[in-house]
Amino acid sequence: MALVSHTSTNSAVDARILLGAGLALLPWLGYLAGALPPAEAAAWVTLDALEATALLATGSRLLHHDPRHRAPAAAAAVLLLADACMDVATSPPGAELAIAVAMAVVAELPLAALCTALAASPTRPSVRRPVRARRPSDRCAGTFPR
Repeated sequence: MALVSHTSTNSAVDARILLGAGLALLPWLGYLAGALPPAEAAAWVTLDALEATALLATGSRLLHHDPRHRAPAAAAAVLLLADACMDVATSPPGAELAIAVAMAVVAELPLAALCTALAASPTRPSVRRPVRARRPSDRCAGTFPR
């Protein structure tokens, strides 16, 4: 029995959610770079930049029905889970901890669950007509030199 199953046939909605989340992280990177001390900023900006990259790659591949969306989806799930854990673990008690828990519950963990479901979903075979090999007898008379 699978822990997570994702049978959504509307992959365009999933793709837009992931693309929106990835794009929303871009201004956040600038804020973190300016608001945190340089040593902390480097770590958090790197983590969030990797998240944004994985989310954007997953969303764009999913939007174009590219079956290679599974690897970046798995990477995004792991990064989002790590980010949620680190945010909660490093936040001091009080308002910062409450914000970290809220962000984990409302944004990071649901996105991680979606990415996990997308990474675990089986790849659907593409529907293509079989290509018939061309034979010399398929040529039109007089079209090709003999």
